[in-house]
Amino acid sequence: MTNPNQSIIPRDQHSVSRDFISDNALKVLYRLHKGGYQAFLVGGGVRDILLGLRPKDFDIATDATPEQVKKLFRNCRIIGRRFRLAHILYGRDIIEVATFRAHCDDNIEQGADGMIVRDNVYGTVEEDAIRRDFTVNALYYNIADFSIHDYCGGLADLEKRQLKMIGDPVERYREDPVRMLRAVRLGCKLNLTIEQQTAKPIAELAQLLEGVPAARLWEEYKKMFLSGKGQRTFNQLKHFGLLPYLFPQTSKAMAENDDFAELVTIALENTDSRLRDDKTVNPAFLQAVMLWQPLLDKTEKLVAKGMGFNDAFYKSMNPVINQQSQTVSVMRRYAGVIQDIWALQIRLKTNYGKRVWSLLEHPRFRAAYDFLLLRAEIDPSHQRLADWWTEFQEASREQRLKMLAKSKSKGSKRRPRKRKSRANH
Repeated sequence: MTNPNQSIIPRDQHSVSRDFISDNALKVLYRLHKGGYQAFLVGGGVRDILLGLRPKDFDIATDATPEQVKKLFRNCRIIGRRFRLAHILYGRDIIEVATFRAHCDDNIEQGADGMIVRDNVYGTVEEDAIRRDFTVNALYYNIADFSIHDYCGGLADLEKRQLKMIGDPVERYREDPVRMLRAVRLGCKLNLTIEQQTAKPIAELAQLLEGVPAARLWEEYKKMFLSGKGQRTFNQLKHFGLLPYLFPQTSKAMAENDDFAELVTIALENTDSRLRDDKTVNPAFLQAVMLWQPLLDKTEKLVAKGMGFNDAFYKSMNPVINQQSQTVSVMRRYAGVIQDIWALQIRLKTNYGKRVWSLLEHPRFRAAYDFLLLRAEIDPSHQRLADWWTEFQEASREQRLKMLAKSKSKGSKRRPRKRKSRANH
């Protein structure tokens, strides 16, 4: 297929340098080339270098089949069903090698909704480029002569700072609805405007996400919200009508509760800030925040039926998480973290006695404390407790003992009385 946008940019006319490519990626490129195969760095690695960014992933495209790649590399494993890929392993570093793919309708398996479920038809580099999603991802750096091959006008779109779909956007979104999320994520991550025709069908086709496995959407969730552009991405998901198909409970609760919407916004800002400072972020923390109001709403319904608040609170955890897992999967180990953070919101109210020491040593204490700080920003009634825990952590052991004695003294003066259950804890 002839492409009028195709061009080859020689080494001295572009900014891609081997200095910005990882040593392991270069090893793979050179060995493929030495073995008689075409070898290109492709996609995000090329795109990010051209944008002046430091790429984290280096994907390689070649005319060698996965089996031929495996013969060249003892440290290779072949993965995938829909797309068979070769992974070259260097310790924890994985270099992904994909064989050029062609568009051949007779050999592609598609579901009733047009989604591709299997596709292993090999082709040329030109055909491979046209099969990619966005023009800025169809840029190939040739290790043979260090030139860049631009098959779809990607360089022009980078100049325009725009993200443009290759081919008909409606058809491409139907083939793989996750492309809608990728458009939002890459637009936010790279500060690119989504081109008008690429953006136009997204809201109309958003419901196609219902057919995407929840486990796959969990991976997309991590990419979208652990990139340092989470707040902007979240806003764009709302703008394009995608949020209800990812977080239906969150979307509904935010529409009904302005304080909760503000809590989510602050949590997103906090996460982005931590990532900018190279601090660790647990994917479960943000989900604990995003499902907090749905948990309280579920609790309130059970309390209205006569159940005590604490019992209703704990009983509501699993249903809320399970409902979320119908759209974006919550892995079991992360579900446990979410529940710990929630449960500690109640336990942190106990700021006297021996329990304080065990709370301080709890593996989720810091996350729960950070959660409490966020809640205090929205609801001043939590500020006194948040300040107490802040002071306690910073105090010496002697000062801590005085604080506990003072708390115990205050607690002993309280008259026990029956209190009405409240759901806005």
